[in-house]
Amino acid sequence: MVKTVIFDMDGVIVDTEPVHRYAYFSHFNELDIAVSSEVYNSFTGFSTKNTYQKLKEIYRLEEDVESLILRKRALFNDAFDTKPDLELISGVRNLIIELHQNGVELILGTSASKGTIEKVFNRFNLYPYFSHLLSGEDFPKSKPDPAIFLSAAGLSKHGKNECIVIEDSTNGIKAAKAADIRVIGYKSANSKQQDYTLADYVISDFNGIDADYIIRL
Repeated sequence: MVKTVIFDMDGVIVDTEPVHRYAYFSHFNELDIAVSSEVYNSFTGFSTKNTYQKLKEIYRLEEDVESLILRKRALFNDAFDTKPDLELISGVRNLIIELHQNGVELILGTSASKGTIEKVFNRFNLYPYFSHLLSGEDFPKSKPDPAIFLSAAGLSKHGKNECIVIEDSTNGIKAAKAADIRVIGYKSANSKQQDYTLADYVISDFNGIDADYIIRL
C-alpha cells in the first residue's frame, strides 16, 4: 500500500519544459554555441547547475557556472512571468487533492531550482498539499543519482516500501530505481527520447487514474 507519493515537478505537475527550452536556447544563442536537440534532451532531469557543468565540458565555455546559471534563470523568469497559458498537467491537480484528502503524504523531489518551485507553487497554490519540497539545488549530483529520492524517503513518515515516485524522465526513473523506490513513469505526449522500461508502472494520462489506484499499488 502506498502512503507517500514523491512527485517530480517539471513534466509531471506542470509543463515548464517549453519555458526552460526557450530560456536555454536563447542563452545558447547568446553564447554562440550550437546545441543539438539530442544533446539538450540528454539533460532532461538534470539540475541547471549540472546542465551547465556538462555544457562547459562539451563546448569549453569560459564563463563560470554560477554566471551561466544566473543568466539562464533571468531568461526563464522573464518568460515564466509573461506566459499566460502555463497550466498544470491535465488531471494532476485533482489527483494531488484526492491523495491529500485520503491521507497520503506528498513530497516534491525535483531537479528544479528553489526559485522555480516557489513560482510554480505560488502560481498554482500547491503549498497546502506537500509536506516537504526538495530541490536539485541542494544536491551535488543530479538524477540519475538517487540522493534526492533517498532524502525524500528519509523525510517521509513511512517506510521506503510504502513510497512511490512519479517521474517523466529516464534520469528520474533511474534515480528512483537506484534509491530502491517503486516508480510510476508518466509518459506524456510531450515526452521525447525518454525510456520507461525500468518503471514499475507506466501511465499516460492522470485523468485515467485516481487516488485509490495509486494507494493500492
